[in-house]
Amino acid sequence: MLNKIVFKIFIGINIFTFPLYSNPMFEPIPLSVTVNKAKVDLGKKLFNDTLLSFDNTISCATCHNLKHNGAETKAVSQGIDGKFGTRNSPTIFNSRYNFAQFWDGSARDLKHQALAPMENPVEMGDTLENVIKKLKQNNIYVSMFKKVYNSEINSDNMSDAIAEYEKTLITPNSRFDKYLRGDKNILTTQELKGLNLFKSKGCVSCHNGINIGGNLYQKLGYFADLSNPRRDLGRYNITKNDIDKDNFKVPSLRNIAITAPYFHNGEVKTLEKAVKTMIAYQLGRITSDEEIDSIVAFLKTLTGELPSED
Repeated sequence: MLNKIVFKIFIGINIFTFPLYSNPMFEPIPLSVTVNKAKVDLGKKLFNDTLLSFDNTISCATCHNLKHNGAETKAVSQGIDGKFGTRNSPTIFNSRYNFAQFWDGSARDLKHQALAPMENPVEMGDTLENVIKKLKQNNIYVSMFKKVYNSEINSDNMSDAIAEYEKTLITPNSRFDKYLRGDKNILTTQELKGLNLFKSKGCVSCHNGINIGGNLYQKLGYFADLSNPRRDLGRYNITKNDIDKDNFKVPSLRNIAITAPYFHNGEVKTLEKAVKTMIAYQLGRITSDEEIDSIVAFLKTLTGELPSED
């Protein structure tokens, strides 16, 4: 009960701290984006190349599999030498619309996010110096970087190319996007009820905007075992500010129906339980099974058109 009270108080703080409706409550994903095609081609090659890891076994695509909604089905990521991390891989889809990257916001944008896994000892386990050295031994890469950037391979243009490719990984034209664009008959009665419950229960206070999330940090009370000194402290690990303990980036709900398992540690396996957990612990509300079913039905309308792997 103490945890619930504490985190309900923090929700109140966040409501006054963050301008929840400075942007439209919801916004459809654009049907297309403008990118540099040459950079995208190079970035895609890098994204799928295991040369970026120390033992040449792990690529960006290993943990962000386009066949699994840009994420993976494991609870937490597995890197080189079979090592497991402590967090679930967030989807790379629509990540360009997040206000920061990683669960703790340790990367301010996609360009900075692209480099961190390469030097993480339980992910790719390499150094940027060694990765660049390996790429420079590959004539194809040398030629591509020279053509695209008119320079040698370095960490700045390598991360820029990967980020440019990741910017193309959007999932537009979900049924909810079509609803937002004016097709008011595309959602069923149950889905509309779920949308209204999503608003009235308070889910929308954290999940709003174009990515229906991904635009603020929030206390996650459900997993905060306050007696455990080794618990994942989230944003605090970056800021060392006590108020950030157990703060995590609110995830996007785009394609949430196909991103199981859920939460930063991948502990929750079903969408129904995830919704029920959030409403109970974050919002302090009692919700019927029928209401949960309706909210889940609405969330399923957020699945968009997945990008082509070609």
